[in-house]
Amino acid sequence: MSVMPALYLSHGAPPLADDPVWPGQLAAWSAQLPRPEAVLIVSAHWEEAPLALGATETVPLVYDFWGFPEHYYRVRYPALGAPELAERIRRTLRTPGTPVEDIPDRGLDHGAYVPLVEMYPDADVPVLQMSLPTLDPRRLYAIGRRLAPLREEGVLIVGSGFFTHNLAALRQSANGTPAWSAEFDDWGRRALEDQDLDALFDFTHKAPAGALAHPRTEHFAPLFVTLGAADAQGQLGSGRSVIDGYWMGLAKRSVQYG
Repeated sequence: MSVMPALYLSHGAPPLADDPVWPGQLAAWSAQLPRPEAVLIVSAHWEEAPLALGATETVPLVYDFWGFPEHYYRVRYPALGAPELAERIRRTLRTPGTPVEDIPDRGLDHGAYVPLVEMYPDADVPVLQMSLPTLDPRRLYAIGRRLAPLREEGVLIVGSGFFTHNLAALRQSANGTPAWSAEFDDWGRRALEDQDLDALFDFTHKAPAGALAHPRTEHFAPLFVTLGAADAQGQLGSGRSVIDGYWMGLAKRSVQYG
């Protein structure tokens, strides 16, 4: 069985499906990956403490967005559940004082199903969504490290966010990519290439325009689960950007480790 990579992807929004380029990029990415036994996905759109696991049998969708055309609410993605993976995670992460909750009716939000529709359109790979129990980068990295052995069992670990994310500032910007988005994206690219974990952990202070790129940090937070899952005996493995560029002014940088 192949050791699966660990991914961080920028997930866009429901209109991603209508973009002339991005769906093809996601499809091409998944085509070059080993076929996973299951996908474990952590989305910026599910913050829940203590750490929680979503649906493992029938997996519904959560249409957690407002004001979009009706056809976006008719999207279906009948993902297979992953009860065995959920049990493995419970055994791995549940310790005294650190519970793991089950929320069996919690489905896949748009941070999970929007990219999965493009990457695994046949919905034939079991999927489990896990919550973000914190936004603290070091704690998320530690969770990712504990999940890392799942990669050897064929589990594709995916952190799903957006490399820059400030919709309010976008509305105030002129057309094109705002400087704060480009500056943060360039800084993040270099920090990842340099494997500079200290800078990444403190990105709100170390990055140019950090507070503008992420006024709330939930869309960058899944990256740290991915980085932890890519950690091999205390050493972050080498990664590469698979997708870059911008979508409506936001950096869609997406990276792969392994």
